[in-house]
Amino acid sequence: MFRTMCVATLATLASAAHANDLGDPHLNIIPRTAEEVARIAEVTSTTLDFSTAQKFEENSAGAATVRVRNDANAFSDPSGNISFDKELDFKVGNGLFRKVWVSSPSSTLASDGLGPLFNARSCQRCHIKDGRGHPPENNDDNAVSMFLRVSVPGSAEHDIAEIEDYIATAPEPTYGEQLQDESLAGIAAEYRLQIEYTEIEVPLSEGETAYLRAPTYTAADLGYGPFAEGAMISPRIAPQMIGLGLLEAIPAADILALSDPDDKNNDGISGRANIVWSKEFDRPMLGRFGLKAGNPTIQQQNAGAFAGDIGISNPMFPSPAGECSNEQPACHALPHGDKDVRGFEIDQAGLDLTAFYSRNLGVPARRDVNDPQVLRGKEVFYTTGCISCHQPNFVTHRLVDQDEQSFQLIWPYTDMLLHDMGEGLADHRPEARATGTEWRTPPLWGIGLTEQVSGHTFFLHDGRARNLLEAVLWHGGEAQAQRDAVAAMPAQNRADLIRFLESL
Repeated sequence: MFRTMCVATLATLASAAHANDLGDPHLNIIPRTAEEVARIAEVTSTTLDFSTAQKFEENSAGAATVRVRNDANAFSDPSGNISFDKELDFKVGNGLFRKVWVSSPSSTLASDGLGPLFNARSCQRCHIKDGRGHPPENNDDNAVSMFLRVSVPGSAEHDIAEIEDYIATAPEPTYGEQLQDESLAGIAAEYRLQIEYTEIEVPLSEGETAYLRAPTYTAADLGYGPFAEGAMISPRIAPQMIGLGLLEAIPAADILALSDPDDKNNDGISGRANIVWSKEFDRPMLGRFGLKAGNPTIQQQNAGAFAGDIGISNPMFPSPAGECSNEQPACHALPHGDKDVRGFEIDQAGLDLTAFYSRNLGVPARRDVNDPQVLRGKEVFYTTGCISCHQPNFVTHRLVDQDEQSFQLIWPYTDMLLHDMGEGLADHRPEARATGTEWRTPPLWGIGLTEQVSGHTFFLHDGRARNLLEAVLWHGGEAQAQRDAVAAMPAQNRADLIRFLESL
């Protein structure tokens, strides 16, 4: 049932993990020795002892772990091992992350360039307190931390020959790859997000009942005419920001070692790597970030968000009109903010500082790791097979230039791979190699602090789950057996499982 990385496989793959490999964006990696590989295999092996917490388990992010705060800023501290000198870079990056952009022309030249179409005026307005976004809860609540991606089936010109099994898609001819529900004065917004829910009753063991809400999404009030034939939409809420630099520092070889696309071990789990095109390195790379692992690096994820979410041009996405298409001429005709000394509305230095901030948002320490109920819940989580996708731990690369992420034992509870989650969660919109039913396993660290940080308990890619149990019960596809086991297990075991998740 459990997937583990054997020493031989790790030794072979780790030797190949370098800057020119399929997925490691770091240029200064110190290769692991054979002794280190053996040690890593030992510390990341699956435990069979649930009587006490494992060694170092409390430190979710290794030395980068931060103390647990009791307020909404629990996700906003820098890496626990950051140097005093680098704290300044973190604070400047935080300033850029929180910056409220304004339209052009403006006297504040460093902050103009918003839109003309956008979803939010700053990164922080989607990733509030660096936490998780949420769907609109009522007619008075806007969708500032949620939007719809959109695309149409691609043709041969959209294929990427260097990526095997790539599923070609193309931007929707009028609306691009993302729908923006805000706009500057004088032009129409692209749409209004409309969600309708249907309640589904789910019987559980011992007479208990859960209720799931199945969403139907509509891009209402389209501002530029109907979609092209075959348009595919996908809802996304802003994910939490913690621990991203550590996820980027996991050796690609270690992630690929967990991949089993043909389910050769017959455990019903067939995780696949998403391989995407890196604009930064101009080659295929392992997808790590985004709900379908559609971006290979933090830098590309951030640059795309500046362009798509806020309409801010940058060296990687240089269009001054952001995501405006050729079918939206009024959008292109408005003034933009890229004709001053910056060159772009945010320059490379700004991107680098924002990436540094994103890379170093610290992961809070685990709580109550030796609480008896937490330990029982951990045993349920492991023995039910949840760790077949939610890989508990990794050891990051040795990095010459990033002490904060270098050679840390981390506990993110993700394998970083794509899994078929069934029709219930399907968006039927491919992304690179990811099919319409596949999603990347989300990291679970910090999930128990969601309500404290974000003020809600909405989970999954679109926030449809109103609590952790609902999130589990939405699992299907490869996780159907685990979902059914949770529904059928004694009620106390379910409670213990949720208590364990709340400790992460």
